[in-house]
Amino acid sequence: MAFSELLDRVGSRGQFQVLQMVALVVPITWLAPQNVLENFSAAAPSHRCWVPLLDNSMAQASVPRALDPQALLAVSIPPGPSRGPHQCRRFRHPQWQLLDPNATATNWSEADTEPCVDSWVCDRSAFTSTIVTKAGALRPMAQSIYLAGNLVGAAVCSQVSDRFGRRRVLTWIHLRVAMAATAAAFTPTFSMYCLFRFLTAFTVVGTTLNTFILLAEWMSAQARVLVVTLNSLGYTFGRVLLAAVAYGVLQQLAVSVPCFLCFVYSWWLAELARWLLIMGRLERGLRELQKVATISGKRAVGDTLTVEVLRSAKQEELSVSQTPGSLVALLHTPGLGLRTCSGLCWHPLFALGFTFYGLILDLQALGSNIFLLQALIVVADIPPKVGTMLLLGHLGRRPTQAVILVLAGLCILANVLVPHGEQAGLDARGLGVAFTCFAIYTAEVFPTGAVGVASPGALCQMATQAGAILGPLVRLLRIYGDSLPLLVCGVVPVRSGLAALLVLPETQNVPLPNTIQ
Repeated sequence: MAFSELLDRVGSRGQFQVLQMVALVVPITWLAPQNVLENFSAAAPSHRCWVPLLDNSMAQASVPRALDPQALLAVSIPPGPSRGPHQCRRFRHPQWQLLDPNATATNWSEADTEPCVDSWVCDRSAFTSTIVTKAGALRPMAQSIYLAGNLVGAAVCSQVSDRFGRRRVLTWIHLRVAMAATAAAFTPTFSMYCLFRFLTAFTVVGTTLNTFILLAEWMSAQARVLVVTLNSLGYTFGRVLLAAVAYGVLQQLAVSVPCFLCFVYSWWLAELARWLLIMGRLERGLRELQKVATISGKRAVGDTLTVEVLRSAKQEELSVSQTPGSLVALLHTPGLGLRTCSGLCWHPLFALGFTFYGLILDLQALGSNIFLLQALIVVADIPPKVGTMLLLGHLGRRPTQAVILVLAGLCILANVLVPHGEQAGLDARGLGVAFTCFAIYTAEVFPTGAVGVASPGALCQMATQAGAILGPLVRLLRIYGDSLPLLVCGVVPVRSGLAALLVLPETQNVPLPNTIQ
């Protein structure tokens, strides 16, 4: 008896799967904000130069008549390009003539101003504190360091999970995420902040990989698209939650402390019975299957299972998976190696990570309320994800994937024609849907026996994060032109969508491969 038959007997679409899915998606909702946290923790608040009339009580006392702060601001800070107070220049001397109601911009000249000399004064109404500095390149650097942690974690966490078990590693990952994210909220220096953010990312990606596998392995093949879509919606709701927390709480701890609760209840999660069988831990595997049967209302079926039945299932699994799923074997397999390196990883997924994180981590450049913008972009992502679930079942995997990538790229290129600061900011939603499609491809194109660092999930995650590391850095191209980053981010998904249409196979209603053969 194969393991899939055992799972069907104890219940592959019952109450256990519902509880398991909820228990796994809730932590995703709290961990998703970590991926875009720098939109708020590294936001540049409104600021102006320090001037004595506004920021020195003794200088204010010397003003000959009582003036309100707005009047003092008008005579101390020149107007900037956006008609508000200039953020980087101040008047050398107070321009009292500007208090005349008939005064115009001709009443002062550029020679009357100077760069900020002493320091800056920041508006703390939106952000109590951020990591913003005078060096503008440090913000994308912090984002890239976080994404580098994702890349390293994808390789290490999958290897550790295959040795010690998905559930056990996932439990300790929740604790480590909570500790590292909490430490990042308290750290006083930029270098330490980057270190703890790297450690946070290192473990967050392990949650992503293990959650997907724990969901897919305990579900029937018929429910795969629904499960992957719901898991993807967990990330969506998590980013909505971030916008609400950032606006209402203004404390980074609000998105890290709940991870301690996830650590507590994750001990209830079931370990992969297939992995337990292959590792020879038959008694533990029997208990897990009986627990599934009991929760799903099939206790009688669970009582009929014995160690001998599981030993037979183990022999069948091993006979099917005689060839080890190593990285070398995976890449040298005809067809499968092409799908891994070209079709999935280093064309679409690398480009997808590059474009998605290059856009989604730069909301403040749109010049709008980033709290509202964060929520709108994510809410706009929900209907396409639900619609994609229907398209994948009717149109097929490959055409849906290609169309989504090409349309997303064309929307980004269309924004090049929009004046800077007026872009809609919704062109990244198609890229979020593309992640859902690729998650399904990962489960259907590659054999279920390929595990470890060579596993499709880890390899594809590494390709995505390799592109994501470069995504925030593309914004540095603005020194050559404001539209150049959008132009690059638009061309990349169009090219990748066409490559996916040519290289990727169609996997709809195709049986899952069991081996790399």
